[in-house]
Formats: sequence, C-alpha cells, structure tokens
Amino acid sequence: MITVERLSYRYPDHAAPCLADVSFGIPAGSFTLMVGPSGSGKSTLLRCLNGLVPHFSGGEIAGTVRVLGHDPLTAGPRLMSRHVGMVFQSPEAQFVLDRVEDEIAFALEHVGLPREEMRLRVEEVLDLLDLARLRDRELRTLSGGERQRVAIAAALALRPAVLALDEPTSQLDPQSAEDVLQALVRLNSDLGLTIVLVEHRVERVLPFADQVVALDRAGALLAGPPRTVLAQLEDCPPVVAVARAYGWTPLPLSVKEARPFTAAFAPARVATPASVPPRSNPPYLEVSDLEAGYGTTPVLTGVSLAVWPGEIAVLMGRNGVGKSTLLRCIVGLLRPKRGSVRVAGRTTAGRSVAAICKELACLPQEPDSLLFADSVAEELRVTLRNHSQPETGQVDELLGRLGLAALAERYPRDLSVGERQRVALAAVTVTRPGGLLLDEPTRGLDYGAKDELAALLRQWRDAGAAILLVTHDVEFVATVADRVLMLGRGGLVAQGSPLAVLGNSPLFAPQVARIFPNRGWLTAADALAGQSVGV
Repeated sequence: MITVERLSYRYPDHAAPCLADVSFGIPAGSFTLMVGPSGSGKSTLLRCLNGLVPHFSGGEIAGTVRVLGHDPLTAGPRLMSRHVGMVFQSPEAQFVLDRVEDEIAFALEHVGLPREEMRLRVEEVLDLLDLARLRDRELRTLSGGERQRVAIAAALALRPAVLALDEPTSQLDPQSAEDVLQALVRLNSDLGLTIVLVEHRVERVLPFADQVVALDRAGALLAGPPRTVLAQLEDCPPVVAVARAYGWTPLPLSVKEARPFTAAFAPARVATPASVPPRSNPPYLEVSDLEAGYGTTPVLTGVSLAVWPGEIAVLMGRNGVGKSTLLRCIVGLLRPKRGSVRVAGRTTAGRSVAAICKELACLPQEPDSLLFADSVAEELRVTLRNHSQPETGQVDELLGRLGLAALAERYPRDLSVGERQRVALAAVTVTRPGGLLLDEPTRGLDYGAKDELAALLRQWRDAGAAILLVTHDVEFVATVADRVLMLGRGGLVAQGSPLAVLGNSPLFAPQVARIFPNRGWLTAADALAGQSVGV
C-alpha cells in the first residue's frame, strides 16, 4: 500500500535535513499512528504521501515513496489528492468557501461528481461527524474543534483510499475526539480505509492503532506494533508510564487494559477533594453576567468568573460552548451584548484591544495570526517596541526557557505548528504582563514541551501573574491547574480544584484517575508516589 525507502528531505535555505534516510511501510487497511517530538518531521513526512512535498514546498529530496503504486514525488498533489485525503493541523488553511455544506461539497464539485451522488456523500459525512446541525453555519462562526470536524468531513467526502490526518483531535473535547476516532475506526474496519494519523495526544489514539511510527529530532525511526514501540519511547501517555514503572505485562495501552493490574493494590480510600480557599484580595480579571454571540446566534448567557493574581485557572467544556468567544470578549475583539469585564480593577468598556492586551496578553488558537516578523527573535523585539519596553536580555532568556534558542534567527512560518505555538507564546509574554489568556496552548506540543510549558506557567504564577487557560488537554490540566472552571451551554456548570471537578468526571477525568478511582490521584507522578493530592 505505502512504502517509504531511504527518504531524505531538506527544506529550501535550511542547512540540516528535516528527514534523513527514513524507511518504513504501511499495509493496506491499517491504522498507523505517527508520533515524535515537535519539529521531528512528522507533518513533512505526511505531506510526502500526497506530493505536497516537494511540489509545493520545494527543497531537496531523495529516496522513494510509493502510494497505491503511484509515485507522489513525481505525480504531484493534483493526481494524489484523488487517492490520499489530507487534513492539516490548521483546518483554516484548507478552507475555500464560507459555509459548512458548501465547503464539504467543494471537492466533489471540483472532480465533476453527479449531483445526486454529491448530495448523498455530503449527507453521509454530515451525519458521520455530527455536523448536520451546523450545515448552514458560516465557518468563521464555528469553534476550532467544529472547524476541525468540517475539514475531516471535506476530506472523507471524496472517499480516498488513504486518509492522512495531522493532529485531527488537537482542538476537540474528549467526547468529540472519541466520536471522531470511532468514526475513523468504523471507516477503517468496515470499508478498509487506510488511516495515517499524526498526534501528540497519544493517549487518545493509541488503543485504535495497529502500528506506531516514531520519529525523533536526530532522524532515528522506530516502527512496529504499539506495545513494542511504546516500550522503547522516553515520552509516553500516563497509563503507559505507570505500567512501565510498575512492570505490568503485557504493556497496557488503554485504561480498560490497565484496570485489571490495579487489583493487587491496597483497597482505595475515598479521597475528599480540597475546597478552593476564599480570596480576600480583588481579582485581576473579573467577568460579570456576560452575554455574547454572533448575529442572532447566542453563545454565552450570564457568564460570570474571576481569576486572581498568583493563580492558574483552566476553562474547559465541550466544543462550541463559547470558551474562545469568552476570551474574545475579554480582550475586546468581540463586544458583549450585556455584562462587564474588568482587568486590574478597570473596566474594558471603551478601551482598545491594544490597551487591554498590555495588561492581559492573549495567545489565540491560531498562532500564525501573531507571526509576521523575519525571525523568531524579532517577533519578541517587535512586541517590546510596541509596548515601549527596552530589551534587557529577556528575549534570549525566554527563548531559552521555551526551547527556542536554536531557532532564534529562523523564519517563524517555516517552523512546525508546535514550534510556532511556542514562538507566539513568547511574543505575547515577553513584556511580562500581569495576566495571561491562553487558548489551547498545548496544540502541537509533545510531552516534553508540555512539561516545560507547565514549569514556565508555574513560574509566572508564583511571580504573581493571573493566568486563564482554555484547553481540552485533560492530562495537562491535571498537572498545571490550581482551579478548573467547566463551561456549559450558557454559563459555568462547575468550578473547584482539579480533583473536585475532574476526578470522577465520566468525560474529563485523566487516565490515572480512571485507573485508580477514588484515590485522589490525577497524574502519573501521583500514582508512582502513592500519595493523594488535594486532600
């Protein structure tokens, strides 16, 4: 089906190769998971399967790639798009039209499919990915996760033999991610669709994979059955980390497979979650009775919350409930229909976005919207100049802490999505504002980069910053949150310590909490230490 032999590739104007002597095979009808650190070449390798590399990107390439008997390196993306459906990390990059149904139908119209067949296929993918209720919506009004599902639907409508997906669950809540993955599994098992999927949130995909292909920055590659490969990887999901530490065999890859091993543990004691202590000092960010939406479509109704200095508060909830909309209202990008927002004791009403962001820096879901300078270091210097702050070594210091020092002179848009995410984070925080708003900051980050980000956020928190973080990454939330706020349709439905909100949640509980219920453990470190948290 797919064979890659001694593939090497170097981007234009790059001294080092992105891929070096890579060889592996993917059987027809298999579900292959591709993993590795940010910048290790996963997305580049995926683009080689449909000819985007090198036809779109240029550069120097050597070796052979075969997909269904075709050579994508010579055939190019126009021919290969009939055989390999592609879903990019940033779904916005592949949208052509404005409306959901039109976007899904576009590729079918492009290949001249009969109208009756086109209508049938559109209906099929709308139902498969739970998009029927959104068919008439404009793409710009959708959440990041909803746009991600539209991109998958548009690729599936062509019924390709191979579906290549680059982090398709990165903006999806746990239930939506499960639904999408189950849909892919059905297509894989029932129709024989070959799936090649790149993902950093390995815990979501691992139970479904037949094969794992692991890359590292040095160009080394491991490929084989999931248990064989995961046993050798340094960074792995919590369930695998716990299993390896305790010596469980065969190595469990899911919560279901890990549960039988916990029978040997002492009976669990019921852990009582700690309550969040009352605050006497005023909050840095305060939202009161906020109502907002797009046109006649209401999104937020009566939302109130507060974030204090020296706190990391995490906002969670299903896709489409208004988390990103709330952040847009806070920084002034969207004016609420009712309610108020106060930052550092002052109302944001009548203030410009630039003025608000001097006190409350905001990292959006799409980091590319912040990147326009010629180098990584210059992105940070531009921010300092715009805020009339001198450069006193903070640029080099922050790049070093984010693992970007070696990329300081690189053009930001040439980097991987995870690297661009960190550059954008550095650009909005280099001025050291009193508060931070972060929308899906772990998108595109590997486990090591997430650990570094968590350490940095704690350092900023300990220095007195008020941090509001929006994410679907429950494992990251378990390690970094002081308080969790759960947003439902209209307003907050729960808030409290991570253990109180996530510990027994059927939807948002981390892997360790599911393996060891009622023990007060949320992370692999908790389980290995054998100590309850928040009690």
